[in-house]
Amino acid sequence: MHSDSSYGLWTLVILNSAIFIFFAFSFVKPQTQADWRSLGAFSAFIVALFTEMYGFPLTIYFLSGWLTERYPGIDFLAHENGHLLHTLFGFEGNAHFDPLHIASNVIVILGFFLLASAWGVLHKAQQTRSLAVEGWYARCRHPQYLAFIMIMFGFLLQWPTLPTLIMFPILVVVYVKLAKREEQVAIAEFGDTYRQYMDITPAFFPKLGKINQAGESHSH
Repeated sequence: MHSDSSYGLWTLVILNSAIFIFFAFSFVKPQTQADWRSLGAFSAFIVALFTEMYGFPLTIYFLSGWLTERYPGIDFLAHENGHLLHTLFGFEGNAHFDPLHIASNVIVILGFFLLASAWGVLHKAQQTRSLAVEGWYARCRHPQYLAFIMIMFGFLLQWPTLPTLIMFPILVVVYVKLAKREEQVAIAEFGDTYRQYMDITPAFFPKLGKINQAGESHSH
């Protein structure tokens, strides 16, 4: 038997979605069309995630036949069993303390930290019409998009669903295209200065270790 209140908790769907979207909004403070597009794509993912987590478990209904056959005796409509990876990987005990869930929390928190740090540098550069090449921008060219990808991936580890699994690679492509579009704008505005920055700074995978201060001087 499962509790009738396991799902259909639309207040929680709205509340959790609003909280995470507000966090992202407060860090991003969208100003440009690209800002709004990146935040909109992230928001769609978050709404889809919490709709299945608390509203209607579409993935579990869709996979119910296979799940029931492979894992007899487990009520997947009980909310705690919605952590599908916990069951599929054979973890025991509380799903909130398994390695995947802990890794998920760490990745999501680091993603929001990166988002806050990156957008602070970016908006300062936008205000002065200079290149953002300090902080995380000294380590990779698009830390803000990397942050969104990290947060979405973290949530996938915690609560994978068919819609979010489909959306994730699509949104990664969206962010890559947004990044390339922004690079073309930066090249048009800053020319060889930005090309030199591209030559020494990876797009999405941050450089580790101490950053050469000479590599941070391209905004001057």
